[in-house]
Amino acid sequence: MTVSHEHLEPLSSALVGEPDPEIVSLESRLRAAQLAADVAELDALIAEDLLFVGPDGRLATKAQDLGAHSSGAVRFREHVPETLHVRRLGSDVAVTSLRARLVVEVLGAVTRGTYQYTRVWARVVTPSWRVVAGHVSAVSQDANG
Repeated sequence: MTVSHEHLEPLSSALVGEPDPEIVSLESRLRAAQLAADVAELDALIAEDLLFVGPDGRLATKAQDLGAHSSGAVRFREHVPETLHVRRLGSDVAVTSLRARLVVEVLGAVTRGTYQYTRVWARVVTPSWRVVAGHVSAVSQDANG
């Protein structure tokens, strides 16, 4: 299976609301790292003590996420952003809500759908930003209208 080149389009085109180039750039880097299975970049963007709830409702750690990408257990094949909302909470915390159409291969099974991510970005070590918490869930067909 090949990777879609739609990931080359800027994430900023999905932005809703006030522009925030710094956070949009971080989201773009994360998206590109997911598509490329770039474990080094994912490692740089994710906090050591990450709290992330996946679409199955299970809490995952940074080590589990990196392991899934490095082993090939998880492969993002397409990642097409639809909307991105950014909310700053002071100068060192931002919350993002990203709705995207995904094609993801997990343990050889391909899943397609629309997903909603919520991520908390924090400037953990100045000037570096990291994802410290997040959640992703499938968007129901009823919500796609």
